[in-house]
Amino acid sequence: MNKLTNIIPVSDLRQDAAKILKKLNKTNETLIITQRGRAAAVLIGVEAYEKSEYEKDLLRLLAKGDKEIELGKGFDLDAVLAETDNLLAKES
Repeated sequence: MNKLTNIIPVSDLRQDAAKILKKLNKTNETLIITQRGRAAAVLIGVEAYEKSEYEKDLLRLLAKGDKEIELGKGFDLDAVLAETDNLLAKES
């Protein structure tokens, strides 16, 4: 996990938003915005956000798969691979 070292007050963001956004997108760092001395929001670049969302989706799929395995649902890997081989052979 990244250290949360980039902390600025909301007043600084208002004064220099364009410069801050440019730096944020360039470095892919996380920025904590404070208001009245307390953390109020987190600002991240679009690339970092998209990567984070992609990783969360992968984790959700893995968790869903683990739950299906615990419940005895799902498909045997050998059976899936054999069916895939059959489908690919038919297309050739």
